[in-house]
Amino acid sequence: MADVVIDPLTGPKFGVHGRIVTMDDDHDVVESGTVWIEAGVIRDVAADGHDPPEGFEGVPVLRTGGTVFPGMIELHNHLPYDVLQMWSVPKLYGNRGQWGSHDDYRRLVSGPMKVLGKTAGYIEAVIRYVEVKALVSGVTTSQGVALYSNANTRRYHRGLVRNVEETNDPDLPEADSRVADVDAEDAASFLARLEKGKRIVLHLAEGIDDTARSHFGALQVSRSKWAITDSLVGIHAAALSRDDFEVFGSRGGSMVWSPSSNLMLYGGTAAVDAARRAGVTVALGSDWAPTGSKNLLAELKVARAVADAFDWDLDDRDLVDMVTRGPARAIGWDQALGSLEPGRRADLMVVHGRQARDPYRQLLESTERSVVLVVVNGVPRYGQTRFITGESEKLRVAGSARRLYLAQESTDPIVAAVTFRDAVDRLEDGMSRLVELARDLEALGATRSGTASTALGIPRGGERWVIELEEEAPDATPVRPDLGGVGRPPDLGPIRGEKLSEILGPIELDRLTVLDDPGYRRRLRSQANIPRAVADRL
Repeated sequence: MADVVIDPLTGPKFGVHGRIVTMDDDHDVVESGTVWIEAGVIRDVAADGHDPPEGFEGVPVLRTGGTVFPGMIELHNHLPYDVLQMWSVPKLYGNRGQWGSHDDYRRLVSGPMKVLGKTAGYIEAVIRYVEVKALVSGVTTSQGVALYSNANTRRYHRGLVRNVEETNDPDLPEADSRVADVDAEDAASFLARLEKGKRIVLHLAEGIDDTARSHFGALQVSRSKWAITDSLVGIHAAALSRDDFEVFGSRGGSMVWSPSSNLMLYGGTAAVDAARRAGVTVALGSDWAPTGSKNLLAELKVARAVADAFDWDLDDRDLVDMVTRGPARAIGWDQALGSLEPGRRADLMVVHGRQARDPYRQLLESTERSVVLVVVNGVPRYGQTRFITGESEKLRVAGSARRLYLAQESTDPIVAAVTFRDAVDRLEDGMSRLVELARDLEALGATRSGTASTALGIPRGGERWVIELEEEAPDATPVRPDLGGVGRPPDLGPIRGEKLSEILGPIELDRLTVLDDPGYRRRLRSQANIPRAVADRL
């Protein structure tokens, strides 16, 4: 790991004016005021009529006319897969070990990603596209894109959006997220790992059947001892009973709720009302595009619909907490992010308008067109053209002009060279030629020369990198990238005796936003497993 901080505290001095939803301990809302920012940090939050902080006299103020929130934190999203369209789930499943073996899943989800994630020119396009997709919805932190090399080493891409796994910053302690299910015989060693204090974001009890729930039971060390501490963040936890949540909450566990993906695959989701009553901190995550929401703004709407359908005591402010304070608290970042307070990092989003109505409801009703500014680490990264300066890139979101500021010293050089437009063009081309690309990789895999392997990935320190995918075998055993030895490209492997080039076909790139995707609502309505009570509210 590099010694330098991934997101150094540098950047301009400026103010952001609007209605300010602080998400502090008192949930203060400043009806009209300014967030003052310097070198990546919030220096002050002040209502109109107060003098700016010392040294801020005459600095530029971005008068948004909107409502300012902390940047959204998403603790669960398999980002590389967000180039793919929503998968029409073919049947009702009980746990996450079942659906990965379906032929259509291999043809439309896992197969295309194996090709794109291992082909030079498309790896960096995937990374650029998915980070922009997160950014335009107001997400400023997510799980990272893991990269794996022909030297059998792993690192995480550092781009515009923070990732929770690699920060090199003591104020933002890193989390582990590529963790397999815990076997019962390993519960004691897993507890010892948790007790070291590093957060672990773990898929936990995904599904609704006894098999899914057994993964929670595997955390029990003895009659009264569990491998659960405040270092454990359980993703999904959909199979947990109310009694399970009492155990989980009493030992400090947190969870990430992904209702859209749970409903599409399993027809049910976590009992979040029981989790909250048990003291479990709940964050919200969209999971991934194939069986989840397109972004966190859309997932907020699903969460609202689920809470209403099940008559849970969950108000709009509670849901906004799940994308700001909640995830920051879950991973131990709450003294640095998750609220707009002096001394916190300057990650924020602004949505259009500052009506007298409830600001939390305003965020839940916002669309990608509503997002007028996103700031990460004190740098305006995305927004209306009047707010983004420097050498920025134009794009249109739901017919509205926006700009992206992509310049960043700490990013991978090969990704830095890719504009958003480049990424779109490359992906549209590659996804129309998956068969050809698969054949090329299969040919490379048949050779053993070091020359062939240089076609792969992102060069760094003489290594060649591919995107590490989190595909699972039918027995729920995580499949790690197998590069077949140093210097060789990854082995794509046959699928039931078939090469990928024999089962793949052209597919379409998932559109950047819900509003720009005319087929999105149709695909959502086609999901047969979503309960009618929820579907009617979407």
